[in-house]
Amino acid sequence: MGQESRKAQSRRVREGYFEKYLVGDGIDIGCGDDPVTPHCMRWDREQGDAQTLPGLLPESFDWVYSSHCLEDLPDPQRALLRWWEVLRPGGYLLVVVPDEDLYEQGFWPSRFNPAHRWTFTAHKSESWSPASIRFTDILSPLPRHKLVWLRTCDYGYDYTGGVWDRTGTNAEVHIEALVQKAGKPSLSLRTHSG
Repeated sequence: MGQESRKAQSRRVREGYFEKYLVGDGIDIGCGDDPVTPHCMRWDREQGDAQTLPGLLPESFDWVYSSHCLEDLPDPQRALLRWWEVLRPGGYLLVVVPDEDLYEQGFWPSRFNPAHRWTFTAHKSESWSPASIRFTDILSPLPRHKLVWLRTCDYGYDYTGGVWDRTGTNAEVHIEALVQKAGKPSLSLRTHSG
């Protein structure tokens, strides 16, 4: 496992994620032993299907976080709609997926993770990958959403060595989307944020 949340921890502290976006009751979907915060609900294989989140009620969380899980699921669009459903109005969805050019580096199926079913791009209209998903296309159906940002994070890699597995270092190479659900913030979110 690449410990992707841990890799991004210091950057997220500097950028104020934990005071601005990951406030109140949250869930980390697909976290394994690497949750984004120690106090969030952890959702991984032991809890059930990450695509359908069985047993979770709508509008249960002030924030929903998932890092490097969506690319392994059979239907990423369906998963995002379900994750959106469990998010309260005013809350944030933060999703991280590997960037197809930076991570897969032009090879499909993945050389570095055979569990990957999909590759992702932030904005390109065409891709080399037969399994490519443009992230803006799967975010647009989310009802009442406000895109805060969609960006590529590329920190800490040495590109002089050719094609190599980027999961074994502390570097980050991914697409990160932060989306807010429109509506009045929940009592839980307002209470925790002051």
